[in-house]
Amino acid sequence: MSKRVIIVGAVALGPKVACRLRRLDPDAQITVIDRDNLISYGGCGIPYYVGGDINDLEGLCSTSSHVLRDPAFFRSSKGVNILPRVEAMSIDREGKMLHIRHLDTEKQEVLPYDKLVIATGATPVRPPIPGADLPRVFTVSNLHSARDIKDTISKGKVGRAVVVGAGAIGIEMAEALTDLWGVDTTIVEMADQILPAALGKNMSRVVEMELKQNNVTVLLSQKVDKINGDDTSGVTSVEVGGKTLPCDLVVMSAGVRPNTRFAKDAGLAVGSSGALLVDRGLRTTDPHIYAGGDCVELRNLVNGENMTMPLGSLANRQGRIIANNIHGRASKFKGTVGTFCIKAFDMAAAKAGLTFAQARAIGYDPVHAVVAQSDRAHFYPSSRIMYIHLIADRKTRRILGIESVGGQGDAVKARVDAVAPLLSAGIDVDEVCSLETGYAPPFASAMDIINNAGNVLDNILEGRNVPMDPVDFVREFAKDQIQVMDVRDPKEAAPFIEKYKDKWMNIPQDQLRDRLDEVPSDRPLCLVCGTGARSYECQVLLNQKGFDNVCNVQGGHAMILAVAPDFMDI
Repeated sequence: MSKRVIIVGAVALGPKVACRLRRLDPDAQITVIDRDNLISYGGCGIPYYVGGDINDLEGLCSTSSHVLRDPAFFRSSKGVNILPRVEAMSIDREGKMLHIRHLDTEKQEVLPYDKLVIATGATPVRPPIPGADLPRVFTVSNLHSARDIKDTISKGKVGRAVVVGAGAIGIEMAEALTDLWGVDTTIVEMADQILPAALGKNMSRVVEMELKQNNVTVLLSQKVDKINGDDTSGVTSVEVGGKTLPCDLVVMSAGVRPNTRFAKDAGLAVGSSGALLVDRGLRTTDPHIYAGGDCVELRNLVNGENMTMPLGSLANRQGRIIANNIHGRASKFKGTVGTFCIKAFDMAAAKAGLTFAQARAIGYDPVHAVVAQSDRAHFYPSSRIMYIHLIADRKTRRILGIESVGGQGDAVKARVDAVAPLLSAGIDVDEVCSLETGYAPPFASAMDIINNAGNVLDNILEGRNVPMDPVDFVREFAKDQIQVMDVRDPKEAAPFIEKYKDKWMNIPQDQLRDRLDEVPSDRPLCLVCGTGARSYECQVLLNQKGFDNVCNVQGGHAMILAVAPDFMDI
């Protein structure tokens, strides 16, 4: 008898399971149900559809050969039966029956299964803000909301918008609204930085400055208290921290919640996030029921704890594994290190592993290095400065996380991708220092920025490099708490000396040995150069000469201006 497989969810994981299983088993009876009539689409592309990079919704629902992935396509090309507008109501685990309801007719029926796959994804959180249900308050939940947002803007009735939440979707939507449509956009974030779950304070500040330079207003450590408007005209303003921000549209991007209620009601175990618990074969606590994608918790391969990671890339990989296991193989999904990347206007950011704050919160003693360097050979015409943030545990020297930001996304992503697969194996700082990467001037420096990040972190761990973070430097300098010694060429330092007078002194590196008597020893001294390399060497010399109250600004002048482009206005 042919195997009966029911899949609940037809966006990313579900179609992948169905198509892979059909290739393995031509006789299996495969049925996929979904509440929506739009299926098998790239949800991560929604901001790019709103922003005009993708012209129409069919672009998100089509194959690479431009064939629309609708139920007819799956039936004729894949041999898979997809039932749209059908909701899973409950699971009879003992009888191996799925109770469903047809949303258009209210008809209910029961589908028997041998194996059941839960691919129900997650739903955007709509915070309990007064007015959150007004017209023109949107979540980025599916293609219907994407079309509604774009249709609303294209009618020319949106001049100002507020985005609630500065996670990935919030930032991508802010870019979409601003870049194509010229909408005056404000992001409101409760945390004290953007991308709080993805980046540390230094890298997030670089991305924040990119948003601001592209006319996106960013309000941190604040929350929306109320959304004003009426059911006729829709939203008219939001109240934030005692101020009223006029707006014509609100986008909620305050995270997602896994769609697991019917599975939980059937007695399947869920974790602290509300997502389903699965083993390495992606089986739930019922061996005949599998789950994956945004509705499951995954093992974090850096710290061993469970986490959710709502990404289409992971869902597709998990779909293959589930299909393999239904067919009788023993494929494993070990977990994730949380690899992530994002585009923000002309800047790209990527990360893998833990942030500094996350590492400290779970008991590590993290140490980190911030490095600025050209992404290609510095003499190659298309090279641009990029920034690496490398985090390690002080005791074990194990790498816990890596973050990268820069203007050329291929270079940014490549550096993180080089380290990400090694995090689960416990790569340490010394291995990063000698990590083998490809070299040619159009692609990288002979001493790649990854290696230099390892070198800097090694020096910090050994106590030879006493660092100060650029974000901390800018804050303390504004308080008049810091004496700066610029070790660059006098021409480079001149504008700062003119601006800041005695607070900013200049002794070029090649003159330092002969001018030690000019170095102040009665107060803390911060050394600055172009990217941090020369100032580190000067710090070593000063320490050898008995100056013990000296620190080196990580990433140097390049990093200072990246986190504070208006530094000369302080």
